[in-house]
Amino acid sequence: MSGTQSSELPMLGSIRKTVALLRGRQLLHKLGLVLSLTVIAIACYVLYDMLRDLDFDDLIAAIKGKSARSIVLATVFVAAAYFTLTFYDLFALRTIGRRDVPYRTAALAGFTSYSIGHNVGASALTGGAVRYRVYSAWGLNAVDVAKICFVAGLTFWLGNAAVLGLGISYHPEAASQIDRLPVWLNQIVAFIILVVLAAYVAWVWVRPRVVGRGQWTVTLPGGPLTLLQIAIGIVDLGFCALAMYMLVPDTPYIDFVTVAVIFVSATLLGFASHSPGGLGVFDAAMLVGLWQFDKEELLAGMLLFRVLYYITPFVLSLMILAVREILLQRRAPPIAPVAETSHVLPAATDVIAGSLDEADETRSVMREERRA
Repeated sequence: MSGTQSSELPMLGSIRKTVALLRGRQLLHKLGLVLSLTVIAIACYVLYDMLRDLDFDDLIAAIKGKSARSIVLATVFVAAAYFTLTFYDLFALRTIGRRDVPYRTAALAGFTSYSIGHNVGASALTGGAVRYRVYSAWGLNAVDVAKICFVAGLTFWLGNAAVLGLGISYHPEAASQIDRLPVWLNQIVAFIILVVLAAYVAWVWVRPRVVGRGQWTVTLPGGPLTLLQIAIGIVDLGFCALAMYMLVPDTPYIDFVTVAVIFVSATLLGFASHSPGGLGVFDAAMLVGLWQFDKEELLAGMLLFRVLYYITPFVLSLMILAVREILLQRRAPPIAPVAETSHVLPAATDVIAGSLDEADETRSVMREERRA
């Protein structure tokens, strides 16, 4: 055992030194930027190649041809997805020990931060700024908001890992339509994802785990709460995939699991690109993965999904935040009028004048002493 530990310590030390070197030279940031630009460039090429012969008349006809039932059901599922998103923040608040913050505040912060972050891009910054504006009224500082963003992001990624692992293991052919990897290799990837996910659950189940340093430390949720995290993420992504499933063409028939795996994969590629709403990247991945559909009809469903999931919540969030700011300004204590504080100026003037007179008298006394 001691020999194993002694062999692991140098390895950990070398890993830390490597990470520190990469951070010092900003290589990680540059590598991430290159990766994002590469994903966006490939997506733009794919989109151009697939849509260069697009018939806009057929696209408009496909949008108009969507049944009211499909649009209504997709709207309901989108609303359910955003309702589930509010529990990301509520869970994060409880994790950092802020049980005094009510659900309505968590719902406001969660809905507005995600809907704005999805559309503007750089969701970690934009979403964090919106959260800070909401939570600062409850005494939360920037460190608290950063912890909330971390726990909420962890919930999202755990849910993604569970959906991808389970979906790809059940239907590896769906993933192969996007990543172009052999089916057997996707099965191995799914198995690795599920094993890592199970190992993480076991790791936090054994004893409390703390990450970070100093005031940035966060105690990770234990085993049962981590399962709850995963469930929240699965339900959220499930509702999103159901909304997309309602808007894809009816023919040829494709089962829900296939659409869900392709949808989640496309969503993750969109996040990796850091483009607002995964614009271009998400669309290219969906068109490649669901090649069986007529592209005008599929694109019509994707445009409707963007209106329902991105644009409508974005507009609602801006309106909600604007009304909130107006109400906060009205409730703020009024500034004292100048007439009520005008007596302060003469008093201050008298004090200053008295001080100057005393200084003049002191100077006169010192001059007389010198002459004497």
